[in-house]
This record gives sequence, structure tokens and C-alpha cells, in this order.
Amino acid sequence: MESEGNEASHLCPKRNKPTNHSQFPSSSMQDLSLKICILPTELITEILLRLPVKSLLKFRCVSKSWLALISSPQFVNTHLSICANNKDNTHHRLIVTVNRHKYNLKDISVSSLLYDSVTEALDLDYPTRNTLKCISIVGSVNGLICLSLGEANFFIWNPSIRKFKELPDCRDAFCFGYPCIYGFGYDERHDDYKVVVGFANKSYDRSFLVKVKMYSLTSDSWTSIEDFRSDWFAIRSAMFVNGKLHWTICTYCHPCDSWDIISIDLADRKWGKVEQPSYEEGDIYSTLGVLGTDLSVCYNYLGIRADVWVMKEYGVKKSWIKMFTICHPFEPLAFQFYTFFCMSNKGKILFVCGPEVRIYNPKDDSIICSKITSYNTFYEANIYIESLVWPFIRKEPIMHMEEIEKAQMKTIL
Repeated sequence: MESEGNEASHLCPKRNKPTNHSQFPSSSMQDLSLKICILPTELITEILLRLPVKSLLKFRCVSKSWLALISSPQFVNTHLSICANNKDNTHHRLIVTVNRHKYNLKDISVSSLLYDSVTEALDLDYPTRNTLKCISIVGSVNGLICLSLGEANFFIWNPSIRKFKELPDCRDAFCFGYPCIYGFGYDERHDDYKVVVGFANKSYDRSFLVKVKMYSLTSDSWTSIEDFRSDWFAIRSAMFVNGKLHWTICTYCHPCDSWDIISIDLADRKWGKVEQPSYEEGDIYSTLGVLGTDLSVCYNYLGIRADVWVMKEYGVKKSWIKMFTICHPFEPLAFQFYTFFCMSNKGKILFVCGPEVRIYNPKDDSIICSKITSYNTFYEANIYIESLVWPFIRKEPIMHMEEIEKAQMKTIL
């Protein structure tokens, strides 16, 4: 809890009596006032750029000039870049879904997970919390989180500034079956945020016909893109790297010995495959992650070990490097998936193993399970960055959580 007391009181514990401005000579007060007023605008900007979003939202009320500065696209983008590249992961948060009967979302500090002995999971005041439908995390980029509600309702939400947008219904006469792939990313070429969803339905020949649709923020609409027929299944949530969404797919279940990494380019809407490293084949499960800005893949050899590879130069097969191997001979993790999220400034790796958050130290091959309070088991996890980004601001009125609650009550009634 924040204190509203005098921040410098510990520096001068002994004071005989309080002082007031009248005790200072008028000339001294004028000098002090002048010193405060001549603080360069560039310095003020540099200070503000390094503050958390919560503070910046308050400081918008200081003056019209501060409001204009903090709201400007240049400030928002620079602040995002500084937060994203912070080596202490101060502005990185882990969002998880917990307790399927209530469909709650929790928020966990990544910095606390990496450096503290105990971390608290905080409740998130998300826009669809009063509904009874299942909520899933589609993805996160630039501080924005995409959520799916049920099978065909999607939201884009910035939890740091408490704003959200409900996307148009993506279903039409040609969309059927159940969603099998999700993805959310940023199309830098067109300065556009996009959501991808694929609906699968079993065909008579035992293959799946997958109908794929893409949402564009710029047009605020869904369009159909190339669909395909396949006998694969996929991990639903995509990893966003280098302007593309990525999924792992295989041709057989429990276990798999044939894996592919497929991708879709958000700019040109073309499908492709990413060449994998020369990994050891066998009965394995494959999952994707992102370490820094690089695509990573983990091959889990069914309760024996897990090899983690990172692609240092995107699209170049030779750039795959095996970062480390996690051995778990005493843990039957045949059906648990590893997802690797980030690395601390000391080289420790934050990853999710099944329903737990763990920290791996490559220096001594040790693994510790993070102690998290105020939660039991989670089902999904994703990382987001605290940011001021809100790309809908010029397109529509801003909705706050109070307005959301009123709208939900009208819907219920």
C-alpha cells in the first residue's frame, strides 16, 4: 500500500519546530521559484518516460501541457520501448486464468517472480468478469491483451489503463465447428493490430477443414483468409514474433513424432513453415515460446528431459541454438507443456510447466517452483507489458470499467 506521508521524513528525524515559507527571505523564495520553473522540458520528459503507467495516469492532471505530452503518440511509443527493454522486467506482468468455475484472471509481477521469495497474485478487473462464459487468453502485444469469451466473442483490452473494445462477431454462414487456433499480433507495415482465429470441423475423411478469419483494427471487421484441410491438431494460442503468428502442429496424438511450426504473416496474410533445428526425434511434445524477441521451441521427451532451442536470426535454420536441457527423471511430465517467457538480467529463465511457474538457473541446472499467494492452479499464462497504448482512441469513445458494469447490467436485465 502506498504511503501519503512525507517521503523525506526519515532524513531529518529531529526537528524542534515546524518551519513555514514566511521564515525565508522573499529573495530566497524567488530564487527557489525560479530554479523550479527553469527545469528543462527535455529533462521533465526524460523523467516521465521512466515512470510506471499508474503514476503517469495521475500526472496527466498536473497541467494541459503534461496531458498533451503524456497522451502524444511519440511519448506513448517511447515509453513502451523503454518498458519493454527494461532488463529488470519491472514493467512485465504475467496474466493467468484461474478457477474455471469463476473464470478469474490474475496478474503477477514478473520482476517479483524472478527476484523475490514470495509473490502475490492480484485480481484483475477485466471487462467480462460478470459473465458465465469461459474466458481464454488469445495473446498480448504492446501492452494490449486479446481475450476470447466463449467461442466467437473477442475483446482487446489494456489492463494498465482500464480500457477495452469488444470486437464484431466473427461468425458467419461459412464459419462452423470449434476454434482450434487463436492469435493476436501487430502488423507494423500497416500500423494495424490483428486477430486470427481458425474454426475446425471434422470431415468425412477424418481430416479437419479449417476456416480462418482475420480481424483488422483499421477496418474494424473480419475477413476470410486462406483456409485449408489437415489432419493436425494445434496448440491454440499463437506466439507472435517478427510480424508473424506461430503455432506448433502434429499429425498424431499422444505421443507425437512429427512436428511442424506453421506461421501466418499478418502483413500479407500468407501461410508458411519455419524450419526447425536438428533435434533428436522420438516420442515428444513440442511447444513454442519467446525469449527476448526470439522464437523458442521446447521439445519435451516425455518425462525424460526437455531441450530448449532459440532462433537467433529469424528464418535462418543455422541460427537455432540449443540454449539448455532440463532433466526431470523423477517427474512424470509426459503430458505437461513447457512455455518459456523471459530471462532475468542474471540469466535465470522464467517458464511455465503445467500449472506452475518455475525458475531455471542454467549456471547450476537448478529449478525452483515460485511461491505465489492468493491463487491455486492456473490454466493459461501469458506475459504483457504495462503500457499507455490505446490504438482505438481516435476511432471511438473511451469505455471505462464503470461504463462496462452498467452495460453488463442492462444486458442481464
